[in-house]
Amino acid sequence: MIRDELFERSPIRYFDKVTNGGLQAGELGLLVAKKGLGKTSVLVQFGADTLLQDKQVIHVSFDQLSPNIISWYQDIFSEIAKKKNLNNVAEQVNDLVHKRIILNFNQDNVSLPQVINTVKALAQGGIIASCMVVDGVDLNKISVEDLKAVSDYAKELGMSIWFSATSDAENLESVKDDLQDFFSMIIQLQAKSDVIEVAILKLRDSTVKTSGLKLDSKTLLIAEK
Repeated sequence: MIRDELFERSPIRYFDKVTNGGLQAGELGLLVAKKGLGKTSVLVQFGADTLLQDKQVIHVSFDQLSPNIISWYQDIFSEIAKKKNLNNVAEQVNDLVHKRIILNFNQDNVSLPQVINTVKALAQGGIIASCMVVDGVDLNKISVEDLKAVSDYAKELGMSIWFSATSDAENLESVKDDLQDFFSMIIQLQAKSDVIEVAILKLRDSTVKTSGLKLDSKTLLIAEK
């Protein structure tokens, strides 16, 4: 099937290889980077990969409108197909995106526990996601209690949840110590002279190693260096 081919050739297979299978059910992950380096693209790649497994995705955005997010998914699927010379994927993609829910919030007005309440309401209505991505959070507006509520729900439902946040620091100093423990994985996009590298700052209890991954300069897909 075309969906299986897209999954096998998804750029997330590179990521899974260097992170011991990627983010697991019940775990939280965090992606940090300076503004404009490709955080949304990476989160969409995580979301798209889940859709390719025929699973539900909830995409929460604090800084992008729904039409922009829809375009990101279309572009990512198109680039995967184009890069791997796959044709006739439009119908398959249209079927896949029916399993994606997009939610837009303003973090000044809506807290993470309130987001979880919305997700719980969706679950009661039969929309049970296995993955949620939360794009554009301000780490300074997140409390330990907020993140604990998200972590508890992720474990209860067996949901993997990726966050993205803007940060100018190129190390774990971008994440407050009392928040770091909630994340099983913390990765960072780092702009080097000729490439955007994907750095692994935290990988559960494993020794952090060089990932050997980058973002393709044209497509922003995760790739091997």
